[in-house]
Parts: sequence; C-alpha cells; structure tokens
Amino acid sequence: MAKVDRRILKTQESMRKAVIELMTEKNFDDITIQDIADRANINRGTIYLHYQDKFDLLDKLIESHIKELEEMGDWACKLNWSNALVPFFEYFEKNYLFFSTMLASRGAPSFRTRLLDYIMEGFKGEIDNESERNADLSEDVMLQYAGTAYVGVIEWWIRNGMPYPPQVMAKQVGALLERTL
Repeated sequence: MAKVDRRILKTQESMRKAVIELMTEKNFDDITIQDIADRANINRGTIYLHYQDKFDLLDKLIESHIKELEEMGDWACKLNWSNALVPFFEYFEKNYLFFSTMLASRGAPSFRTRLLDYIMEGFKGEIDNESERNADLSEDVMLQYAGTAYVGVIEWWIRNGMPYPPQVMAKQVGALLERTL
C-alpha cells in the first residue's frame, strides 16, 4: 500500500476539523463549502479534490470514527465488559468535539443511527444464551434495549461534560450490560 503524502493528510484533517467546528456554531444545512474552506484556510477547489461535497466530507468523517470503533471492538470483545469499555470511553473523551457535536446535531441525525447500529451489531455475540435468564426474551428486543441504553449513556456523559472518568464509566456501564445481556 502506498504511503499517503503528509500534506494530503494534514489538509483532510483541517477540513474535517473545520466542518465539526462549524457544526458547533450553526446547522449543517447552513454551512457552505466556502465556510469550510475559510475555516480550514484552504481554497474552495481543494475540498473538491478530496470530497464530492460537504455531505461526502461529513459521511467520510463519520465512517472514519465508526471504523476506528469497529477496530477496537475486534479485540475488546475478548475482554470482560468493564475492561472492554475503557478504550471506548477513552476514545469518546479524546474525540469529545466530534461526538458532542454529532450527538447534539440536528443536522446529522444519521450519526446516532449509525452508532446505534454498530453497537447493536457488536452486542449480538454477547447475549447469554447458555443460562436460562434470557430464555423468554427476544434477541431483537434485548439488542435494541442494550444498544439504546448504551448510546443514551454516552450522550448523557458527553452532554454533561464527562462528569466521571472513562474508567468509572466503563466499570458502571460494563456492570449494567453484563446484567442485561
């Protein structure tokens, strides 16, 4: 695989950062390509070298975060709940601006749906089918319940300025998910 020029990576990062910063200030529908270019300190045409339009830029940004979460999930699922969730909460903390903007934004409601879909897919293999405790419960209902609760806790944590450290959140959410699934 060919190595990507650092200047290209830096330009793409400045565009991604610009769109998120602008979304904290105004609705995504009101943001123009020129706004993004001005904030990123690049020419308008440069954006079109990398993305079809602002929707493509936002979509690629969302995809990159979901992909990183998926990569963490590949190895985290081998750990117990509390330990597995620590890197996720640390990732949410490290990328606070992105997650706080995307979960609060009315301009990007598809992000919450994509995050929920990713989480529910990851929970599929975690349901306890061995013991009798889930015998009378539908897998679909359990996944919806656990996934929605988890996303809701992430939203609450971020919206309230992350009142607990990632390790505390992971321990508490891990205990709740272990009881549920």
